[in-house]
Amino acid sequence: MAEGISFLVLLGIAMPLKYFAGLPMAVKIVGYIHGFLFVAFVILALEAKSLYSKSFGWLAAAFLASLLPFGTFIMDARWKKDEQQLRETMNPS
Repeated sequence: MAEGISFLVLLGIAMPLKYFAGLPMAVKIVGYIHGFLFVAFVILALEAKSLYSKSFGWLAAAFLASLLPFGTFIMDARWKKDEQQLRETMNPS
């Protein structure tokens, strides 16, 4: 979520401030934060792939989602739905 929010802030706030208000420092600060969060997201996705025996396709989808605006939010909702289905399968009531 943090990576997705930082990406939207970078695109929707910092970039307009740079190009329309002449404030390049906004992109520098938000870009640095987003870069850190992006790297953390990729590392955590690799860790999750290994830990939960996810497919390469899952990893590719996670990476692609991180490159698209709102992609991480869509993937997060999808992962939560998959997790809920798994819980229902493992623990039928």
